[in-house]
Amino acid sequence: MKRLLCLAIWGKWVGFGGKVPGSGLVIFMLIYMLIFMGIGMGVTYAVQPEEMLKDPQLEQRARDLSINLRCLVCPNQSIDDSNAPLARDLRLLVRERLVAGDSDQDVLDFIVARYGQYVLLAPPFNLTTVFLWISPFIAFGLIFLLGVAVFKRHARHRADPEVFKQDVALQPEEAQRLKDLLAQPPPNGKRKS
Repeated sequence: MKRLLCLAIWGKWVGFGGKVPGSGLVIFMLIYMLIFMGIGMGVTYAVQPEEMLKDPQLEQRARDLSINLRCLVCPNQSIDDSNAPLARDLRLLVRERLVAGDSDQDVLDFIVARYGQYVLLAPPFNLTTVFLWISPFIAFGLIFLLGVAVFKRHARHRADPEVFKQDVALQPEEAQRLKDLLAQPPPNGKRKS
């Protein structure tokens, strides 16, 4: 590993031969990021073996419900993925309700009645969540309109290049001030030629 690091830093990586300064370091950093990001990208579930139900169909229903319920402690993480104690309690509650014979909708209704609609990872479209659902479309619309306005303005200036070539005349007092400034010697006594 140490040799690989030295080779990468000094740009001796295959195909570069040290001709491009810093290229080996860039390649090393890319490989480093790919390896360690790939290690952390594995899907992990927080469901412990003692939480699982013996009936595979009920367990699958519990997992399907858990994926759609938000952990109230962890931001934007389902209770199926969270290791928080509250997420564990919610997973156990879902399984308890399923064993009691509740339907999937009954379990969701029970949890929403207890914790509010915030517990749903995909809240339903209703009057209280309408802005949540339409705000991406409003944002994309505004970005599109801004892009059209910028494009039109750019196209208008490209069509008339004389707009950029116009000279702006100085006022007489501005012209005199400029002459005075140019006539003064620089503070360090040297003039650039």
